[in-house]
Amino acid sequence: MSLSLDRLYELLPVVHRMRDAERNYPLRALLRVINEQVNVVEDDIAQLYENWFIETCEDWVVPYIGDLIGYRPVHEAGDSSVEADSPQGRSRNHMLIPRREVANTLGFRRRKGTLSLLEVLANDVAGWPARAVGFYALLGWQQHLNHQRLSQARTVNLRNGLKLDLVDGPFDPLAHSVDVRRTISHRSLGRYNIPSVGVFIWRLKVYSVTHAPAYCLETAGPQCFTFSVLGHDTPLYTKAEPETEPKHIADEINLPIPIRRRSLEQRISLRPLKTQVSGIFYGESESLVIYAPDWPTKNAPQPVPAQYVIPADLSDWRYRAHRGQIAVDPVRGRIAFPTGQLPKRGVWVTYHYAFSANMGGGEYDRPLSRPVAFSLYSVTKDKPEAGTFATINAAFKKWRQDQQDLGPEPGDPTELEKWLEDKERLRAAVIEIQDSGAYSEPIAIELEAGESLQLRAANRTRPVIRLLDYMTEHPDAFTVSGKRASRFTLDGILVTGRGMQVVGPDRNEPERFAEGDLCDVTLRHVTLVPGWGIECDCEPRRPNEPSLELLYTGAKITIEHSIIGSIEVVADEAQTDPVEIAISDSIVDATSESRTAIGAANLPLAFAQISILRSTVIGEVNTHAILLAENTIFMSHLMVGRRQLGCIRYCYVTQGSRTPRRHRCQSETAEQAAEEMLLTAPRQVTDPPLTDAMIADARQLTRTRVRPRFTSTRYGTPAYCQLACDCATEIKRGADDESEMGAFHDLYQPQREANLRVRLEEYTPAGMEAGILFVN
Repeated sequence: MSLSLDRLYELLPVVHRMRDAERNYPLRALLRVINEQVNVVEDDIAQLYENWFIETCEDWVVPYIGDLIGYRPVHEAGDSSVEADSPQGRSRNHMLIPRREVANTLGFRRRKGTLSLLEVLANDVAGWPARAVGFYALLGWQQHLNHQRLSQARTVNLRNGLKLDLVDGPFDPLAHSVDVRRTISHRSLGRYNIPSVGVFIWRLKVYSVTHAPAYCLETAGPQCFTFSVLGHDTPLYTKAEPETEPKHIADEINLPIPIRRRSLEQRISLRPLKTQVSGIFYGESESLVIYAPDWPTKNAPQPVPAQYVIPADLSDWRYRAHRGQIAVDPVRGRIAFPTGQLPKRGVWVTYHYAFSANMGGGEYDRPLSRPVAFSLYSVTKDKPEAGTFATINAAFKKWRQDQQDLGPEPGDPTELEKWLEDKERLRAAVIEIQDSGAYSEPIAIELEAGESLQLRAANRTRPVIRLLDYMTEHPDAFTVSGKRASRFTLDGILVTGRGMQVVGPDRNEPERFAEGDLCDVTLRHVTLVPGWGIECDCEPRRPNEPSLELLYTGAKITIEHSIIGSIEVVADEAQTDPVEIAISDSIVDATSESRTAIGAANLPLAFAQISILRSTVIGEVNTHAILLAENTIFMSHLMVGRRQLGCIRYCYVTQGSRTPRRHRCQSETAEQAAEEMLLTAPRQVTDPPLTDAMIADARQLTRTRVRPRFTSTRYGTPAYCQLACDCATEIKRGADDESEMGAFHDLYQPQREANLRVRLEEYTPAGMEAGILFVN
């Protein structure tokens, strides 16, 4: 740990420090420079001791410690890089040589052959929650009357709905006939056999939504609500609890799985039948909870007690809740109140949903950037305190009021220094939303020259901005404009109802045009809902509307770790330079491959220069130039005006696209390999001659095979834009570092899977075969 920069200076005699003060501290400045290097050397010496231990050592030391205990990396997953300066390189090294696995290697060897160890391996090696199942215990066979095994799996009881709900899943308790397929087959996975062990893997992460408003689905009735503030059906997931014993096999409550209706039900009595939600899943610190102030009676305790909540099937909203009861459907994420007993003061919920990665708005840990000097304005509806604001516009007006109250420059030199500090601090503002509430208000931001505004969510919150149709004669988008050298950042927020507009100065107003334009606009961990909103089945409400409009602006647009709809650029080609757009680790979704993801409303090509890294684009891209495209999936045609500028590398590009030079792009590379294999393959005398039609057919088959397949392409579903298990290897390992192409590149799932397969083979009991079964 570095010490004070003045510690060398403080060792000097007082007389020298007094003389140095008379000369305006030149000696102190010199010793501070020397002290910086002394601190660096001392920190390095201290780190040498820390590098002896796996818990505290630096990342580059981990493989060396592993080598001391005989740990061997998995070369099928790829080779680690010693000099990994980029965040992607360091993250890849963490997956190739997991620190936790190296730390527990000796313990794993002692427990080798146990079933519970396979679950620990999945978590330590790949970072995936898992459940290990020995399929030999689920085989149906005749038992001897003198040697009965009552714990053995039994044949199905058609009256037992709880067990029928688990058939063919990771918690299946029923007996099965023998499956001759192997559980490690590369074609069709088998399960139920004597040597078969299955490791069920959950790849989706679970994220919380805390005390957020529920959405009243008025089209179905005033008593109908959804947990999601967007109004769509979303399955509720379990908040996984850690296992208490190392030998314990994971249960439903220990894994991030969807909550079933039957598992949510707790029967109080059979005659008469009385049920309520289980306390395992329902409660303030559990998986879900409902708040309805003054329901069912005035000043009733909150959250709603479990005795008033019952599980139900609300698929078609036909179920009618009885008076004094709330019906909850965890499969669809729906809530139904009694028709004659509606909540009068609103409904708030806490629940958990699933997604692949930390992307878009969400309650996850993310780094927060801020200016050096700034003014902070806190916004909250959940827990208002002194100094906080109830709306975003109130915080913005307070910032403007503070600037006005600063007044003119004072003439007193003693007050001038403080005035300059306050002026510099008020040039930059951070409006931070401290809860996960919904803010329904029009937002129009105008920045003066040199100002900086950051509108962000507090860490581990997910506020929602709902843009409604406030004015019939004007558009109601989220508008941002500014003068020269001004900056705007949107961080960690979900925007629905309308799109966002970045507006530049109008050339028809010479005075305003002379004041300049925004310098840059940054969208970080933001969701601009594709199609402005989604229906119950996750279909877009306004599929043709853009989520981001760039209107005659010269600001540089940066999009990071975000989910947005289509981008529309309106620019003057004759008098301005192309708009710079930089996209990384994001999803750009036009809601259909036939629609335009990035384009222009008034021109064939958007007048923009695009850099896009590790992203997934659903829809056509029509742009002036692409400076760099890397590890990206373009699901539709890519049309670029300036082909001499830029490069596309390790991307999936649809056939018929017009692009700059390409390097190892799919499906072009795979087609060339298929053609070369066909031309160089040995042929028999009796084989028909090779024709151009046969080569074209081979290329077409390869093109069809390599085309990316997704589990879902609808925003709002848990597996949105996740590559399917049967996706081609050229896509799943087609990036420049052998990870997958697309927005989830940095998850390094191919490396995780390769690591785990080798470790399972190493630690599986003798004579057994352990296969990986992806649940989601």
